[in-house]
Amino acid sequence: MLVTKSQIKRIFLYIYIYADISSKMWTGQIKDIGQEDGTANSEQGEEEMEVESEKEEEKPKAGGAFSSALSSLNVLRPGEIPDAAFIHAARKKRQMARELGDFTPVDSEPGKGRLVREDENDASDDEDDDEKRRIVFTVKEKSQRQKIAEEIGIEGSDDEALVAGEQDEELSRWEQEQIRKGINIPQVQPSQPAEVNNLYYQNTYQTLSYGSSYGIPYTYATYGSSETKSQKTDNTVPFKTPSNEMTPITIDLVKKQLKDRLDSMKELHKANRQQYEKHQQSREDSTKAIERLEGSSGGIGEQYKFLQEMRGYVQDLLECFSEKVPLINELESAMHQLYKQRASRLVQRRQDDIKDESSEFSSHSNKALMAPNLDSFGRDRVLYQEQVKRRTAEREARRARRRQAREQTGKMADHLEGLSSDDEETSTDITNFNMERDRILKESSKVFEDVLESFYSIDCIKSQFEAWRSKYFASYKDAYIGLCLPKLFNPLIRLQLLIWTPLEGKCRDFETMLWFESLLFYGCEEQEQEKDDADISLLPTIVERVVLPKLTVISENIWDPFSTTQTSRMVAIVQKLVDGYPSVVNAENKNTQMLLKALLLRMRRTLDDDVFMPLYPKNILENKNSGPYLFFQRQFWSSVKLLGNFLQWYGILSNKTLQELSIDGLLNRYILMAFQNSEYGDDSIKKAQSVIACFPKQWFANLKGDKTISQLENFCRYLVHLADTIYRNSIGCSDVEKRNAREQIKQIIKLLASIRALDHAMTVANDHNVKELKILIEGK
Repeated sequence: MLVTKSQIKRIFLYIYIYADISSKMWTGQIKDIGQEDGTANSEQGEEEMEVESEKEEEKPKAGGAFSSALSSLNVLRPGEIPDAAFIHAARKKRQMARELGDFTPVDSEPGKGRLVREDENDASDDEDDDEKRRIVFTVKEKSQRQKIAEEIGIEGSDDEALVAGEQDEELSRWEQEQIRKGINIPQVQPSQPAEVNNLYYQNTYQTLSYGSSYGIPYTYATYGSSETKSQKTDNTVPFKTPSNEMTPITIDLVKKQLKDRLDSMKELHKANRQQYEKHQQSREDSTKAIERLEGSSGGIGEQYKFLQEMRGYVQDLLECFSEKVPLINELESAMHQLYKQRASRLVQRRQDDIKDESSEFSSHSNKALMAPNLDSFGRDRVLYQEQVKRRTAEREARRARRRQAREQTGKMADHLEGLSSDDEETSTDITNFNMERDRILKESSKVFEDVLESFYSIDCIKSQFEAWRSKYFASYKDAYIGLCLPKLFNPLIRLQLLIWTPLEGKCRDFETMLWFESLLFYGCEEQEQEKDDADISLLPTIVERVVLPKLTVISENIWDPFSTTQTSRMVAIVQKLVDGYPSVVNAENKNTQMLLKALLLRMRRTLDDDVFMPLYPKNILENKNSGPYLFFQRQFWSSVKLLGNFLQWYGILSNKTLQELSIDGLLNRYILMAFQNSEYGDDSIKKAQSVIACFPKQWFANLKGDKTISQLENFCRYLVHLADTIYRNSIGCSDVEKRNAREQIKQIIKLLASIRALDHAMTVANDHNVKELKILIEGK
């Protein structure tokens, strides 16, 4: 707040007035004012009383103010600074007391020196007072206080300056604070409101007066009218004035105090009542909350205990698996490697046999060329010929045993060379394989020998999570246990599937194994299950993540596409998964994609490495008992068998992929070449019928028009050429041969109609005057 120059001057004036009054009070001049001469004082007192009476008649208001000041003389608050009116009233009161004879000097004899000085000062003060009371008809001489006011620049009287300063309440508070700081006198009693200025000092101090409470025989009272006091209340500094008198107590004052006290107590009671009601309501709410929480938390303790136990169990289970899973992976890899070695050994033996026979029956080779050159290992021709002889003897012995077995079963008449699979093993290989297999199984039985049953038994682990699901399904679902269980059971199931190979006849169906039966009804309660319950797809997920990867390894390393038995078993297991487990059919399933990719790679590798079709002159093939003829027939029928094995995957692999592998890769590349070297007649028609029998009928069921699929055009042209050749060969022959040739042509027309090559069938019928075309087509 900014302080103006006039305000600063006014502050200095107050400080000067206060210093002058204080010096007189503390030197005892105020107490002994008027102690001059007794007679003079009495005369002066009479004179003053007369003047006062005159003033009362002329100015009732002033007299009223003076009487009010006298009546309030004893109610000066402690620490309040007496003003000029108060000092003047004090003088008059003491003077009246001396006149009545009840005045007692305050000081004793030893203080005469000081009293003399005080009398002198009183005399000067009385003169000033006489000047104030005296009616002045001339220019009044300015008092010392007015002179000081003029010197410091205050215009008008002191009262006018004070009244002007009191108009601003904020400025008054600031002035009062500055006065307190200037005189450094502590404020004993805070300022009272204007309406309670006339109350007894006992309002604050209930039983004792200010003087009696501090051991002082005097009290202070304000002097002047109520208006004057209310104006100066905020600007006065509390100061003590000794007094023995007490203000009288009135009934109205007591009533007012009691009423005020009662009102304050009622307000306090009302506030306390509201606070009490608030606390009571809070207590009731807290009680209800406690009861509600106690009722709702009945099973939380048990749930917490159960979940803590499950947490410890799962942690122990994961620690156990982290140690045992690497062992299971090693055992599984060892078993796969064992089966892979056996399959690779059989494939390599078949390839060696083909090379040996091809070299032996080649018309362009001789003994020198048959034997390879010396290699880096220094093997000579003699050693190589000995190996060829040993392999030939073993091969012929295996064929003889297979022929003997067919004779015993009565299948010798229908069998063709090349349709049987040469998968016979020697006793040494079988013994070594079984020994290694038993060793792996023995090691697998020791994996969990140092572990409690509850940590490796599928039934025990399942029962733990079933209990969690049945008791606290919400937390079970929030923990995504249904998504974690397939991965948790994965190593245990792979350990049980260690020797599972669906390519073997004695292989057990995985749906009859213990792990499958144990998990079959997991999560199936009597109540209705949620649609998004992950436990419903537990077994399909396990099959997808465990069985499919194992089938992928088997397809890539163990399966032999030349073996019809293995192919049929492999197709059966895959078809079973496709039909029974919808997640396997999903095109976005990575495990399914990896399985199909492994099948295609294995089939393409077989086409590139194992298929071989020899080419011999027809004069060599005329001898049906010769080695070249038998080798040629064996290779042809093995290719036809491979074509049939490829086409068994119809419905699993796409038609485009199958047609590319079977027709473009095998039929047009190898089998048609053998047809060119085959004898025209019944032998070629029989072979053509065998090839067409391999094709899926669904390929031709939905064809529109007269043409077959584009990949079979070369095969159809060969059949047309075969019919023309048969017809030309029958020219000039007997009627029986001509009838046979005509029947053969009709069979060719049926074959063309069976593969929906109607345009080629009509061409053959028109060229050879076959009128039963419609009958032949309908009888396809």
